[in-house]
Amino acid sequence: MKFSIDAVDGSARACTIETAHSTIKTPVFMPVGTGAVVKALDTRDMREILDTQIILANTYHLCLRPGDETVAKMGGLHGFTTYDRSFLTDSGGFQAFSLSDISRPDDEGILFRSHIDGSKHYFTPSKVLDIQYNLGSDIMMILDDLVALPATKKRIAVSIERTTRWAKESITYHRFKQSHGIGLDQNIFAIIQGGTDPEFRQISAEALCAMDFDGFAIGGLSVGEANQAMYDTVEFTTPFMPKNRPRYLMGVGTPEDLVENIERGVDMFDCVMPTRNARNGTLFTTFGKINIKAARYKADTEPIDSACGCYTCRRYSRAYLNHLYRAKELTYFRLASLHNLHFYLTLTKRARDAIERGQFAAFKRDFYNKRAK
Repeated sequence: MKFSIDAVDGSARACTIETAHSTIKTPVFMPVGTGAVVKALDTRDMREILDTQIILANTYHLCLRPGDETVAKMGGLHGFTTYDRSFLTDSGGFQAFSLSDISRPDDEGILFRSHIDGSKHYFTPSKVLDIQYNLGSDIMMILDDLVALPATKKRIAVSIERTTRWAKESITYHRFKQSHGIGLDQNIFAIIQGGTDPEFRQISAEALCAMDFDGFAIGGLSVGEANQAMYDTVEFTTPFMPKNRPRYLMGVGTPEDLVENIERGVDMFDCVMPTRNARNGTLFTTFGKINIKAARYKADTEPIDSACGCYTCRRYSRAYLNHLYRAKELTYFRLASLHNLHFYLTLTKRARDAIERGQFAAFKRDFYNKRAK
């Protein structure tokens, strides 16, 4: 991986990440392709229509189905999906949180019971990397111990102790595998934990950032805390993160969350919100959200967003999207997902342009002014 900082405006950064498969300009939003697909979209949509340079896939889900060894036989994620740009794969730590009724962490790893067939799987720091070597992702997230908020100080202390120990095991194992010719083009990111407690965040950040990782993520947020608590935690944490490495805020969030956290020095984001909300009828616009299933859009000839130039807005009216949703036509999912992802991707591109011009504060004011109308 090559990483460079192209411009800075306050704490906001415009950077370039080069992997073996693509050049990524940040700030960047990564569409979520949990099962090696962004729901309702295909590789042509991602490459030619949305022009994404990186998408996220999930280690836990792909291990269970179709199996990481199957993916490896098909040429890794790039060959399997024919998406020849970058992949980031999550480690499974979030699934221990989101599927807590069928998972149990201990000091050595996380025991999962498959949500598909009930089979048991034990994820350790080395196991999740072995799965990701098979997947062939460009950026691999290490195993971490994520806890829901609010949580007791005792539980958060256990979380950061485990996460630090697992990080040491992960970086040692990864460098060993690279010395044997495995994972040479794959990069490894650590995940800072600590809830919203500044003391714990500092302990976690300082311990992890002293290690030789290719990048660093802020995890354990957007899991029940108030938005301002999340913003304050990010603002506190980023100064402890190396300036010469990518900074990734995991699982966040709304358009407002992106703007606020870009201002606080974050480079990379992912979230299921744009595609999940699209499927449920909620579409993002320059002027706020709309619920396309509402009756008032039944004969509305306007595009979803009059300021949007996406594939959907250039071709179809709100009335047509309203009809497709109400008629349960599958085409709705594609057109709505294309629009919401275009909105997110364009938002981060506009933020980058503002940073390069030294006008991020004006960009932020304009963003909020338009949404207040």
